[in-house]
Amino acid sequence: MPETLEAEIIEIDGKPPPVVDDEPASSFQGARPWTVRLDRRWWPLWILVGAVAVVGGLVFGVLYVVFALIRSVLRLLFGGSASR
Repeated sequence: MPETLEAEIIEIDGKPPPVVDDEPASSFQGARPWTVRLDRRWWPLWILVGAVAVVGGLVFGVLYVVFALIRSVLRLLFGGSASR
C-alpha cells in the first residue's frame, strides 16, 4: 500500500502564498462583498459604452429642444389652444 506524502507549500517564485480569510465578508450568511474588481482587458468596452451613452444623451437632448422650438413656433403661427 503506497504511503501518502503531505507537503505544505511555503513559497512559490519567491512570493509568499496568498492569505486566505476564513471569516465571512459580512454578518449575513452567504453574502458577497459589494466590492467589484473589473478586469483591465475590458476598459475599451466601458469607454465605448460610456461614449455611446453620452452621445445618445446629447442627441436626445438636442432633438428634444429642436422639436420643442418647432412646436412652439407652430403654436404661435397657427394659434394653439390655451386650455392645455
